[in-house]
Amino acid sequence: MASATGYEQAGFFPVAVNPNVPAIVDIMLLRKSATFNFRDASWSKLTQNYPAYAGLLAAGAADDTAAGSRYSDLMELPAVLACYFNLVTAMSQIHLPVKTPLEYIKELIWDDTMAQDRFFAWADPAVIDQIIQAAAQGEFAPEVGTALFHSGATRSWKQVQFGEANVQLTFHENNTKAIGGTQCVMIEPDIDYYKDLAAHALLEVITNKLTNSLTDPRQVYVLRWIAGRHAGIPNFEPPYTIE
Repeated sequence: MASATGYEQAGFFPVAVNPNVPAIVDIMLLRKSATFNFRDASWSKLTQNYPAYAGLLAAGAADDTAAGSRYSDLMELPAVLACYFNLVTAMSQIHLPVKTPLEYIKELIWDDTMAQDRFFAWADPAVIDQIIQAAAQGEFAPEVGTALFHSGATRSWKQVQFGEANVQLTFHENNTKAIGGTQCVMIEPDIDYYKDLAAHALLEVITNKLTNSLTDPRQVYVLRWIAGRHAGIPNFEPPYTIE
């Protein structure tokens, strides 16, 4: 754990301690007044520098003008937009046997379910077999009691690569939509603070209900960056900053 006056506390688990080998942990502390900055995420910059992220945002829109207008409305909800960028960035770093989870998502569901802790979308059901294969290789684990945490869900898997801030992919297979000749199923991606199910239930789900709050995308950004640094993978760098 690390803390400093005027900053949010942060930490990482697990850290292997060995008297013969120094353990290195990079920790990011955010100022308590830190806010989102999307200066590098204008629609024009996004389509040029992050075509996959922009492409998913544009899917289903009548044309680029309509897509840009819809995106401008989304920018008025900074926590929701930050959550979107956290999720698509994290999913783009997950390599299934074939492609990444992001590449299987065809279209976002643009309604009030798009929140600061998750979004819902339509995905090619082929991604489910890919996740099952990844789970057999120890990269994902099935979530026990899926419907308790995700109403209407049929199956769910959580990434197990990191100690914290793993992506969870939940499927609502009874909800379908035909897109481009593919009968897609509803997918619900989110990122949990904690890997352990009990910690997730007690310290995140129940705490959020008692405080009438949602998972904070700022905290997800910090935990995912710390976890990635510890794992030695490319830095977690969604197209926004927290300043």
